[in-house]
Amino acid sequence: RIMASKKLVQLHKMYIKAGKATPSPPLGPALGQRGLNIGKFCKEFNDKTNHIQEGIPIPTKIYIYADRSYKFSTSAPPASYFLKAAAGIDKGCAHQGKEVAGIITLKHIYEIAKVKHQDQQFRNMTIEHVCKALMGSAKSIGIKVVRE
Repeated sequence: RIMASKKLVQLHKMYIKAGKATPSPPLGPALGQRGLNIGKFCKEFNDKTNHIQEGIPIPTKIYIYADRSYKFSTSAPPASYFLKAAAGIDKGCAHQGKEVAGIITLKHIYEIAKVKHQDQQFRNMTIEHVCKALMGSAKSIGIKVVRE
Protein backbone atom coordinates (compact mmCIF):
# COMPACT_ATOMS: atom_id res chain seq x y z
CA ARG A 1 0.00 0.00 0.00
CA ILE A 2 1.27 3.43 -0.89
CA MET A 3 0.65 6.23 1.61
CA ALA A 4 -0.02 9.68 0.25
CA SER A 5 2.62 12.13 1.40
CA LYS A 6 1.65 15.48 2.83
CA LYS A 7 1.67 18.39 0.42
CA LEU A 8 4.24 21.01 1.36
CA VAL A 9 2.66 24.45 1.10
CA GLN A 10 5.45 26.68 2.35
CA LEU A 11 8.98 26.62 3.71
CA HIS A 12 9.95 29.39 6.13
CA LYS A 13 13.64 29.97 6.83
CA MET A 14 14.34 32.25 9.75
CA TYR A 15 16.64 32.87 12.71
CA ILE A 16 14.92 32.31 16.04
CA LYS A 17 16.67 32.98 19.33
CA ALA A 18 17.20 29.78 21.33
CA GLY A 19 14.66 29.41 24.13
CA LYS A 20 12.97 32.71 23.21
CA ALA A 21 10.39 31.78 20.57
CA THR A 22 7.25 33.84 21.23
CA PRO A 23 4.01 34.42 19.27
CA SER A 24 5.03 38.07 18.76
CA PRO A 25 6.39 39.38 15.43
CA PRO A 26 8.09 38.28 13.28
CA LEU A 27 7.34 34.65 14.16
CA GLY A 28 3.66 34.97 15.13
CA PRO A 29 2.33 36.68 11.99
CA ALA A 30 4.47 34.50 9.68
CA LEU A 31 3.05 31.27 11.10
CA GLY A 32 -0.38 32.59 12.12
CA GLN A 33 -1.41 33.50 8.58
CA ARG A 34 -0.94 29.83 7.67
CA GLY A 35 -3.27 28.73 10.48
CA LEU A 36 -0.63 27.05 12.64
CA ASN A 37 -0.87 26.76 16.40
CA ILE A 38 1.83 29.32 17.25
CA GLY A 39 1.81 28.56 20.99
CA LYS A 40 2.46 24.87 20.29
CA PHE A 41 5.29 25.70 17.89
CA CYS A 42 6.93 28.08 20.39
CA LYS A 43 6.76 25.47 23.15
CA GLU A 44 8.24 22.74 20.89
CA PHE A 45 11.01 25.04 19.64
CA ASN A 46 11.92 26.25 23.13
CA ASP A 47 11.97 22.65 24.40
CA LYS A 48 14.20 21.55 21.51
CA THR A 49 16.65 24.43 22.10
CA ASN A 50 16.68 24.43 25.91
CA HIS A 51 20.19 22.89 25.95
CA ILE A 52 21.56 25.90 24.00
CA GLN A 53 22.44 29.18 25.71
CA GLU A 54 19.34 31.37 25.63
CA GLY A 55 19.31 34.12 23.00
CA ILE A 56 21.69 32.53 20.49
CA PRO A 57 20.26 32.86 16.95
CA ILE A 58 19.34 29.43 15.56
CA PRO A 59 18.79 28.95 11.81
CA THR A 60 15.40 27.25 11.57
CA LYS A 61 13.50 25.77 8.63
CA ILE A 62 9.76 25.43 9.18
CA TYR A 63 7.97 23.14 6.73
CA ILE A 64 4.24 23.96 6.54
CA TYR A 65 1.87 21.42 5.03
CA ALA A 66 -1.58 21.78 3.43
CA ASP A 67 -3.32 20.12 6.41
CA ARG A 68 -1.92 22.90 8.69
CA SER A 69 0.61 20.56 10.25
CA TYR A 70 4.29 21.43 10.33
CA LYS A 71 7.73 20.16 11.14
CA PHE A 72 10.88 22.12 11.74
CA SER A 73 14.62 21.57 11.71
CA THR A 74 17.39 23.56 13.31
CA SER A 75 21.11 23.78 12.68
CA ALA A 76 24.11 25.27 14.47
CA PRO A 77 24.26 29.06 14.88
CA PRO A 78 25.77 30.98 11.95
CA ALA A 79 29.56 31.14 11.64
CA SER A 80 29.44 34.93 12.02
CA TYR A 81 27.90 34.51 15.49
CA PHE A 82 30.76 32.26 16.64
CA LEU A 83 33.41 34.48 15.03
CA LYS A 84 32.07 37.66 16.62
CA ALA A 85 31.75 35.92 20.01
CA ALA A 86 35.36 34.66 19.80
CA ALA A 87 36.58 38.16 18.90
CA GLY A 88 34.47 39.72 21.67
CA ILE A 89 32.62 42.10 19.35
CA ASP A 90 28.92 42.78 18.73
CA LYS A 91 29.15 43.54 15.02
CA GLY A 92 31.71 43.56 12.23
CA CYS A 93 33.36 46.60 10.72
CA ALA A 94 31.78 48.79 8.06
CA HIS A 95 34.83 48.82 5.73
CA GLN A 96 36.26 45.33 5.37
CA GLY A 97 39.97 45.15 4.69
CA LYS A 98 40.51 48.75 5.82
CA GLU A 99 39.75 48.39 9.50
CA VAL A 100 39.93 45.58 12.03
CA ALA A 101 36.92 44.95 14.27
CA GLY A 102 38.58 42.17 16.28
CA ILE A 103 41.32 39.56 16.37
CA ILE A 104 41.06 35.79 16.85
CA THR A 105 43.60 32.96 16.69
CA LEU A 106 43.77 29.88 14.49
CA LYS A 107 42.79 27.86 17.57
CA HIS A 108 39.48 29.77 17.66
CA ILE A 109 38.96 28.99 13.96
CA TYR A 110 39.64 25.28 14.57
CA GLU A 111 37.22 25.08 17.52
CA ILE A 112 34.47 26.83 15.52
CA ALA A 113 35.20 24.53 12.55
CA LYS A 114 34.64 21.45 14.74
CA VAL A 115 31.15 22.75 15.60
CA LYS A 116 30.28 23.91 12.06
CA HIS A 117 31.54 20.62 10.54
CA GLN A 118 28.34 19.01 11.90
CA ASP A 119 26.19 21.28 9.69
CA GLN A 120 24.70 19.87 6.50
CA GLN A 121 26.61 22.20 4.15
CA PHE A 122 30.01 21.37 5.73
CA ARG A 123 29.61 17.60 6.27
CA ASN A 124 31.35 16.59 3.04
CA MET A 125 34.27 18.98 3.55
CA THR A 126 37.50 18.30 5.40
CA ILE A 127 38.07 20.21 8.64
CA GLU A 128 40.86 22.10 6.84
CA HIS A 129 38.42 23.36 4.19
CA VAL A 130 35.91 24.37 6.87
CA CYS A 131 38.71 26.35 8.58
CA LYS A 132 39.54 28.10 5.28
CA ALA A 133 35.86 28.97 4.76
CA LEU A 134 35.69 30.37 8.31
CA MET A 135 38.83 32.43 7.73
CA GLY A 136 37.15 33.94 4.64
CA SER A 137 34.04 34.73 6.69
CA ALA A 138 36.19 36.31 9.41
CA LYS A 139 37.95 38.51 6.86
CA SER A 140 34.63 39.61 5.36
CA ILE A 141 33.36 40.92 8.73
CA GLY A 142 36.65 42.58 9.66
CA ILE A 143 38.13 40.00 12.03
CA LYS A 144 41.85 39.40 11.72
CA VAL A 145 43.08 35.82 12.20
CA VAL A 146 46.53 35.45 13.80
CA ARG A 147 48.65 32.38 14.60
CA GLU A 148 48.92 32.90 18.38
